[in-house]
Amino acid sequence: MKKNKKPNSWVITVAITTFVLSLFFSYVSNTAISNLKVLPGIVILFLVILIGIMFDLVGVAVTIAKEEEFHARASKKIKGSKTAIKLIRNSEKVSNFCADVIGDICGVISGAISAMIALKLTQTYGMSTSFQFVVSALVASLTVSGKAFTKGIAKRNANKILEIITKVINFD
Repeated sequence: MKKNKKPNSWVITVAITTFVLSLFFSYVSNTAISNLKVLPGIVILFLVILIGIMFDLVGVAVTIAKEEEFHARASKKIKGSKTAIKLIRNSEKVSNFCADVIGDICGVISGAISAMIALKLTQTYGMSTSFQFVVSALVASLTVSGKAFTKGIAKRNANKILEIITKVINFD
């Protein structure tokens, strides 16, 4: 008989994983961005925002996807179907990892990158330091509106999104 894990083991795992990933990605992004010119930094900033939005999309899609459709596909031996079923059955953890762990790390990193870009711009062009607030607000607005936009997409296309994801991460 399989022994049940303690309910808090997932929370502890998420806390440690988030800490390690955040530390690593913050170090890498801060080190890389501090040595880049503004334009490449902006490109990286948009990529980080996009990653956060896409992982949020996946987190929402997994919670909405219908398991029954993937059972039908699994009976026809369609690749990725068993993986989709596993993801749906663990949707709470998958959604937490995608939307919260990765999404929040991307939010923190994009904030740090935007602060460095704003600082470089204010120092280079003698702009007011209040410009940094505008940049931070713009990044927050892009992130939140991007996630709001993709939630509708995830709701309408959850199974299709999950099908695509399972082709990428296929465990079958």
